[in-house]
Order: sequence, then structure tokens, then C-alpha cells
Amino acid sequence: YNMGEYKVAIVIPAFNEEDTIAQVVNAVKDYGCPIVVNDGSTDNTKIIAFQSGAIIVNHINNQGYDNALNSGFIEADKRDFDAVITFDADGQHCPTILKIYIDKLQKGTDLVLGVRPKPARFAEAVFMFYTRLRFNWKDPLCGMKGYSMELYRNQGYFDSYNSIGTQLALFGLFNQYSYAQIDVPVYERYDRPRISSTLKSNASILIALIKSVRI
Repeated sequence: YNMGEYKVAIVIPAFNEEDTIAQVVNAVKDYGCPIVVNDGSTDNTKIIAFQSGAIIVNHINNQGYDNALNSGFIEADKRDFDAVITFDADGQHCPTILKIYIDKLQKGTDLVLGVRPKPARFAEAVFMFYTRLRFNWKDPLCGMKGYSMELYRNQGYFDSYNSIGTQLALFGLFNQYSYAQIDVPVYERYDRPRISSTLKSNASILIALIKSVRI
């Protein structure tokens, strides 16, 4: 998966995803190096991901989505990857789209942003309204995003305020890095969503939005 000398890490935050993690790791291996951040899982996620061939970053306790991604980016930076693509562990993302992401990143695009067919929650629609108005960014909360490591190193971290995976992309857009938006199909998931109850998740998203507007 070196694409010549160009090295891509696929960072997969995972919390109790033993049912899907092997399928996801195996599906992305053809495109890049899977780095699974086991975020305090109490099931067999860590063992299955390791047996499937992923690099494992282990959190003893659950630290949440953004901290899991922080750890994945730190690992990718240590291993000197050229780009990172974030990818969900629940089997919702279509792996064949990775080819398009990698092609864009390899040709010098700093930020590749996935666009789902529709937002999952009310608060997502509000967040989308803001980012469309300000940056023409159509879907800030799609979990499948691609980043050049140069962009990451210039900010110096992935997230600092539980931005639900948006802070580094916002940094790139604010600072006029090159970006592309890609339509991504989303498969249904059969278990609980990554962010829990509707009320709580809407609140988390709106707090992240308020903090991003203040940057």
C-alpha cells in the first residue's frame, strides 16, 4: 500500500466494534495502512483488529471520538505517513471511495471532505448550514476525511475541544489550504450510533459548532 513512496494511514477509531472491525480493516488494507485506535473497548475489538493486520493504538479507558483520532494522528506522524484518511469502524463507509481520496491527496490536495447523502441529525443540519455559508463546506460531520500530514503538522494536533472531527478541517479552510469534496455513499449500521442519545448528540454537535464559530 505504499503507492510508490507515498504512504497513507487509514485511522479508524473503534469502541466496541468487534462485529465489524475485521471486515473494515480487511477492506481498507488494499488502500493504506490501517491504524485502529481501540478506545477503551470492553469487547474483542483490539484482538480482532490486531489479528486482521492493523496497527493498534490502545486507550485503557474510553476517551471519545476526537481523542481517539488525536492518538491515531500522533501514531501516523511518528511513522512518517504522507497523509491520513479517517474512517469509521462500524462498516458505514464505502472502502472503494478511498481510491479517489488517495488520488486527490497524492496530487497535492491538502483536505478531502466526504459528503453524505443526508445529515443524520437536526444539529448536523445546523452545523452544515454554518459551514456551507462560510466555506461552501457541505458536510462537516462526515467521518470520512482525508488530510495531508503537512496540514496536520502546521496545526500541530488534530483536535483541542471535542470538535467531532471538524477542527483540523476548519483550520485548513480558514487558512485556505486546497480542498476537494467527494460524495460518499453510507451503508446502514445495525447497532447503536457512535454518538449516543439524540438529545445528548444534538447538544454535543451544537457545542462543537459554537466553539468552532469562536475560533
